[in-house]
Amino acid sequence: MQVEDSPYKVTLGVFEGPLDLLLHLIRSNEIDIYDIPIAEVTEQYLSYLSLMESLDLEVAGEWLVMAATLLEIKSRMLLPDDPKEELEEEAVDPRVELVERLIEYEKFKGAAEVFREREAEQAKVFGRGAVELDYDLRPEFDLSNITAVDLLAALQRILSDIDEEPVTSIQRRKVSVRMRMREIYKRAIDAAGQLHFVDLFDDVTSRVEVVITFLALLELLRQKKLTVKQAKAFAPIEIKLVEQNGS
Repeated sequence: MQVEDSPYKVTLGVFEGPLDLLLHLIRSNEIDIYDIPIAEVTEQYLSYLSLMESLDLEVAGEWLVMAATLLEIKSRMLLPDDPKEELEEEAVDPRVELVERLIEYEKFKGAAEVFREREAEQAKVFGRGAVELDYDLRPEFDLSNITAVDLLAALQRILSDIDEEPVTSIQRRKVSVRMRMREIYKRAIDAAGQLHFVDLFDDVTSRVEVVITFLALLELLRQKKLTVKQAKAFAPIEIKLVEQNGS
């Protein structure tokens, strides 16, 4: 459907919002997005809103806000330039902010279109399902680099071996993550590559100390002072020093 009384014909399509409509008007009229004829685009936009109202369609607030924005830009462009402002600083084009919003919207719209095309292609693909492989044909996995999940699983096994402290027994332990980091780092130096993950917990007596010890190890790994490795599945997790440059 189109507005008959307007010199501009605006077809009522499905637009996701006011920016989508503006981008459609600019592209369909082959307008340079960096030099928008704001009066022409504003009139077409208002014609579209009139058409929506004539069809008893609900005009959301964002459509009206954009209409007010276009009218404001149009009025600012019709006003004569102030000679004083021209001398003080270069005049700013009132369309700049709108152009930036349109360009950003166009980028996201293009990306969404690419995802839709990929989704349509993927919908045509049907997997044959899982296939049980012989043990000898299963791929070998490199377990030299331990993940956080592996460390958490090992921590859970340590915690399961330590009984809960009685609720009535509250002791204040002067153990901090920083102190534990120094102890672990020193043990790694003294062990000369023979330190295992479980060895870090041989002197702890509570779950709190287990958690502090684990956090201290994670911080040393983050600072790249230590590294952890595992030769194969279910093998002991080894803790080694990271060689520092210049050392």
